[in-house]
Amino acid sequence: MMTCSVRRIEARDEPRWRELWDGYNRFYEREPSEAITSQTWQKIMNSSAPIHAIVAEKIVADANQREVVGIANYVIHDSTSSLAPVCLLQDLFVDPSRRGTGAGKLLIDWLVAEMSAQGWSRLYWHTRENNYRARGLYRGTSRFIPGLYGLHSSVELKSKLMSFSHSARRPSSFSSNSYA
Repeated sequence: MMTCSVRRIEARDEPRWRELWDGYNRFYEREPSEAITSQTWQKIMNSSAPIHAIVAEKIVADANQREVVGIANYVIHDSTSSLAPVCLLQDLFVDPSRRGTGAGKLLIDWLVAEMSAQGWSRLYWHTRENNYRARGLYRGTSRFIPGLYGLHSSVELKSKLMSFSHSARRPSSFSSNSYA
């Protein structure tokens, strides 16, 4: 395992964040959008916005240098089921050449510690059903920590809701599009 540390993102991280953000979007088969990327970065840099980010840095001891190898973007929001805010881990991405080194777990561990420090009632995330590496990472973390929840992708959730909508009796004013 490489030596890594996690810290809040800073303005100087923008070029590397953009590289990793682009990789994240391509991994999920989304064409990166400059408008969305710029808006997301601006919100991350705005301390009053609910979107935040952290980075995992590889520490190169002999050269006294650091390299950002992973990012996590997260959103703090109110909840209808708790008086305390909740945290959505929106995006987590580790440079493909650095996967399996513990950087992803460190990012999650930082958020778990922040959940406790900030008094968030819950930390949760969504991931694709076929993203086995991420699901294994999340499952290993959430199994032991109360307040952590992982959900499958919205595509899977939509599919389950569509199945439910076809089997359940509902008022005629509802349509399957209500679950989109």
